[in-house]
Amino acid sequence: MEVVGKIISFWVENFILYYALSIFTVYLFLAIVSALVLRRFYFSGAISSSTEVLSSPFAPTISILAPAYNESLNIVENVKALLALYYTNFEVIVINDGSKDDSLLKVVEAFDLEKVTFVFNEKIKCQEIRGIYKSRKKAHNNLTIIDKANGGKADALNAGLNVAKGEYFISIDVDSIIDPYALQKMVKPFLEQTKEKVVATGGVIRIANSCEIQDGHLIDIRLPEKLLPLFQVLEYNRAFLLGRLAWSRLNGLLIISGALGLFDKEIVIACGGYQRFTVGEDMELVVRMRKYMAQQKVKYKVEYIPDPLCWTEAPENLNILGRQRNRWTRGTIETLFSHWDIFLRPKYGMMGMLSHPFWVIFEWLAPLIEVFGIIYFIIIAIMGFANWPYFFVMLLFVYFFSISFTTYAILFDHVAFHRYKKKRMVLRLLMAAWVEPFMYHPLVLFWSIRGNIDYFILKKRSWGNMSRVGLNNLKNK
Repeated sequence: MEVVGKIISFWVENFILYYALSIFTVYLFLAIVSALVLRRFYFSGAISSSTEVLSSPFAPTISILAPAYNESLNIVENVKALLALYYTNFEVIVINDGSKDDSLLKVVEAFDLEKVTFVFNEKIKCQEIRGIYKSRKKAHNNLTIIDKANGGKADALNAGLNVAKGEYFISIDVDSIIDPYALQKMVKPFLEQTKEKVVATGGVIRIANSCEIQDGHLIDIRLPEKLLPLFQVLEYNRAFLLGRLAWSRLNGLLIISGALGLFDKEIVIACGGYQRFTVGEDMELVVRMRKYMAQQKVKYKVEYIPDPLCWTEAPENLNILGRQRNRWTRGTIETLFSHWDIFLRPKYGMMGMLSHPFWVIFEWLAPLIEVFGIIYFIIIAIMGFANWPYFFVMLLFVYFFSISFTTYAILFDHVAFHRYKKKRMVLRLLMAAWVEPFMYHPLVLFWSIRGNIDYFILKKRSWGNMSRVGLNNLKNK
């Protein structure tokens, strides 16, 4: 029995060791690629100013689609902020997705809206559109409100696509705040395209908790006062600065955040719009667009721009954050498996040969293997087969790699963007990086496992309730 136990321990421990080394190697590679890209972007003057887009008469029309469900806390202020964006030719389309609160009433009163007769071609199926509202004021002639039966975020975006007039559209969350210059920066890759057609661009998402906000505008950037959103700042830094930037450079980016993404409308409609019966509509759409372009044998790119910012409210409550991460896990699994035909298929280029396998092996499987390793070690420890030196070496190695990786993201973000200007803010982030692996990571791991159970065993497909405090109330919390 002891011999069998040692043999099993040998194989399992070696598997875990080599898997961990693979993760570290891949993430280190992505960090190096991101560093090189940022250096080229911001220290060698590779990106020209985007102000010429603002003055150009050839700037394309952009439709801003903002689905809203029970957003009465923020909706008026954030629509004002959207209307104040610095761009020459855009429209704002707010889709009231069957809200049960007074969201529609508030925007009707604030912008002097009236119900109008509006003819449009329903290119994509969506729930019943009950009415379309336009403002009586000329100053708001680029604002349209769609009132429709509830169908979820993806259905609301499809309704907006049916009405949108722009060549490109940006999908945002109505409870988010966009940098005033974001449209200029995000549209530039579409105008600069040469041999490869740009089909989508994405930007950076930041945490707005504890920031000073007035009338839908960010006045003062501050770090979250509460620990839970502070950990999410670290998490977002790693994901956007060291992950998506590298994948964009490798032309293997699979996800653009639903809070800030600019898309070629014609291609999205050709792909059938947003998938209505999914909880990960942002990732699923990007993968489907990439498949479509590969099948059409057209060279294309999905770009990530580290500069445009979208500030959003991060959950401060464990239950709400848990539901969000559960949904993210289920959305990832759903997308990976519904598009399994691209796995290791050269036909789909970098997406098929590298990025899709990466998401399967290092994003979906990683928490499952980690939990397996924990359970395995508990069992062998009880049985008396534990290799304690191996355990402590692995624990310290993983811990210090995690801290180093997070510290790198914090410092590189500070050098390149300098968003958090006070030194004590950066110091607080660095201190949080030391406790995050013990306080926050176990929670993320637990929610990921719950997401797998909900998807494969309980067959859960709903979004879950995501109630919010409201951006204007965050600084008072």
